[in-house]
Amino acid sequence: MLVAFDFDGTLSDSEMTVLLGEQAGVADEIADITERAMNDELSYAESLRARAELLAGLPEADVAAALDRVELRPGAADVVAALRAADHRVAVLTGGFERGVKRALSAAGISVDAVVANRLPSRDGALTGGVEGPLVEGTKDDALEKLAADLGADETVAVGDGANDLPMLEVADLAVGYEPKPAVEPLCDVVVDSMADLRALFERRAIL
Repeated sequence: MLVAFDFDGTLSDSEMTVLLGEQAGVADEIADITERAMNDELSYAESLRARAELLAGLPEADVAAALDRVELRPGAADVVAALRAADHRVAVLTGGFERGVKRALSAAGISVDAVVANRLPSRDGALTGGVEGPLVEGTKDDALEKLAADLGADETVAVGDGANDLPMLEVADLAVGYEPKPAVEPLCDVVVDSMADLRALFERRAIL
């Protein structure tokens, strides 16, 4: 089985673009764009590009300082570790940024089978204002199905909260909403609001 997690708002209660925005002095503008995208009021690609543009010129040192603040939710590391101990594959599929995900996983002392994430390119020591990567367009359904095939998983579970998670929630065998936004909840098979609830769900479903 492959269990795929969104990152910002799911495995982590951080929002990477907001943390970066705080360093750049544009946190409020970024938070507003993020909220509109997560509620499906704005396409994810449009929102991500708009947020990245606001970060143009942010020095790499400030990027590192922001991403050093990214951390997993309490209990998230234990859930991931338990899934891997049960011989399931675990992946992170996020429109957020690879560096922040890997830093948070490392700090928590855990690893996953795959991280599919985006990147913020830099030039001359500062962000360019662009964004690149496999999930700029929010195609988490394709990413989930490709990973399942690559990892030899015959069943999939998707856990997410925002509108850009809808594609993977729709194709997963089990769609779990983690404190989902109003536009997302109707598409979920089940909803949880804590990592303890998520672990209990996995135990009831004989996943753990």
